Amino acid sequence: MGGAALDGRPGWVTLLRAPNPGPMTLDGTNTWVLRAPGEELGFVIDPGPLDEGHLRAIAEHAPFRAILITHGHFDHVEGAPRLSAMLGGTPVLTSFDADIASDGFRIRVLDTPGHTADSVCFLAESGNSPAMFTGDTVLGRGSTVVAAPDGDLGAYLESLELLRTHPDVPMLPGHGPAQPDVAAMAQFYLDHRRERLAQVEAAMGQGADTPEKVVDLVYPDIDPAVRFAAIFSAKAQLDYLSHKNRESGTRADGLDRL
Repeated sequence: MGGAALDGRPGWVTLLRAPNPGPMTLDGTNTWVLRAPGEELGFVIDPGPLDEGHLRAIAEHAPFRAILITHGHFDHVEGAPRLSAMLGGTPVLTSFDADIASDGFRIRVLDTPGHTADSVCFLAESGNSPAMFTGDTVLGRGSTVVAAPDGDLGAYLESLELLRTHPDVPMLPGHGPAQPDVAAMAQFYLDHRRERLAQVEAAMGQGADTPEKVVDLVYPDIDPAVRFAAIFSAKAQLDYLSHKNRESGTRADGLDRL
């Protein structure tokens, strides 16, 4: 592995993209292989779907210390048991309480619920070279679906605020291209969510009281293939605004306080 890529991705990271493109997975699930210079053992983040060819491609980069998982959606974790078996029992870690300090890395888990209740990000550093692996919490392009009941918009906004505190750290997402600054992307996502919430509140003022009605007003040109995802997001937005209204006793008019 050589120097940093043009997108700021460290040279100790290799991208292996799963062959599962689609409206929700973009170009496919990004599987990230980490190996510090001069080290024998590496790490895998999100082995992706149960696709034998993809898993064999990952296994070619063995040996690994562990397989790390950002969240439990099948397009990220389905292939993990099979990959572990192919590698002779490499452990699969969905979370851990303490930093990993091993094989030339310090890897810290950040609890970032919102997209799902179990979503985490991994802040990995080798030498003075960091990278943030964001799973589906922040994508390389487009926006993340926050779908009730597992997703929670309030928790998601707090997770974005946390990621915003890591400026100038390259972002390696679960889907889409790498980005040079996770904090900048988190800020972009926060701005987008605030704009959407304002639009949803305006739609509520026009009588939109169901997710479907919100989608008709706020997402009039939505691709039919992903309309279901917009409905999920609208439900999360309505739940969030209704909760804010109950807390304040008024309409949610303080979006700048999110």
